[in-house]
Amino acid sequence: MLALRNLLHDRVRFIVTLVGIVFSVVLSAVQLGLFLGFTRATADVIEQSEADLWVVSRGVTHLESGVPFSESLRHLALGVEGVADAQAHIVSFGTWTRPDGAREGVMVVGVERDGAMGQPWNLVAGTARDLGRPDAVIIDELYKDKLGVTHLGQPVELRDRRARVVGFTRGIRTFTTAPAVFTSLANARTFTGLRTDQALYLLITAKPGADLARLSEALTHRLPDVEVRTTADWSATQRNYWMFGTGAGISVLIAAALGLLVGVVVVAQTIYAATVDHIREYGTLKAMGATNGYIYRVIIRQSAISGVIGYGFAMVIAAFVSRASQAGTTAILLPWTLAASLFVLTIAMCISASVVSINKVTRLDPAMVFKG
Repeated sequence: MLALRNLLHDRVRFIVTLVGIVFSVVLSAVQLGLFLGFTRATADVIEQSEADLWVVSRGVTHLESGVPFSESLRHLALGVEGVADAQAHIVSFGTWTRPDGAREGVMVVGVERDGAMGQPWNLVAGTARDLGRPDAVIIDELYKDKLGVTHLGQPVELRDRRARVVGFTRGIRTFTTAPAVFTSLANARTFTGLRTDQALYLLITAKPGADLARLSEALTHRLPDVEVRTTADWSATQRNYWMFGTGAGISVLIAAALGLLVGVVVVAQTIYAATVDHIREYGTLKAMGATNGYIYRVIIRQSAISGVIGYGFAMVIAAFVSRASQAGTTAILLPWTLAASLFVLTIAMCISASVVSINKVTRLDPAMVFKG
């Protein structure tokens, strides 16, 4: 194949092309994987709540900024037709004191002891029922070192109050630097300074067959000064706030776009240089009757071959980085949909880069081969 022979004619240049593509794809894969990991972390507490609807104070923009309201709204909610269950819920920042006296910010998640919604998930030690013990808390094992925790049953301190670690979860990350700390509703009020009759959210389970839109309207009409959001809508609001409202997601996406741009520049430069080196050969082909279309296909194939090989190496590296990240507090996700999208983008990037070379050949005069 002429395209492959052209690439292998100068192997050093071909290797440089592959390195550029690999760098571009790995950078884009890692940045987009970070974006997906951050996006999941921002809304995990919402999406894993098992609730159909969330009742939030009017004007609240994201999960961590809840405004207290009276827990008596729970009884009003239970009186609305279509509501199967309503449970008070708390998500608020608190202060954790390490054994060495250092203080760390945490996200206190208060759940009802016998409730089915908002409970910790992915438990690897202890059970959700253990939160029924006095002052019990459950943390994620990824943050043990950060919080100075070494073993189950260890006494700790939250907002200058005694607590005890009764369980560990695995993989519950947060977008902020504050790890999630699950505890009972009563403990959460103590650890965050809320009154005993206050909550920040109500989690609603609808009866089978209930229309969520109508139920949301009924709850909004019945409960004063609150908004009712479906879990999907509230999750999307949370993600949009942290990823776009704060600008964090935009910076990650820009870095991914810059990675692809680097790939386009490297591939365009290399393919153009290879085309110039073989310009007389292309002129000979045109003098022998080869059509522009044939020569274009050769150049495009060169780019596509480079893209496929470079993509293969890049995804091996990206998969390794993604797997290694699972052991840390920042996960890089690499689902098959992202991998497939990157393949399409890589090939498109390489073919687009060949346009410069195609433009050079388009203006080629076949008579040049007969000139000295």
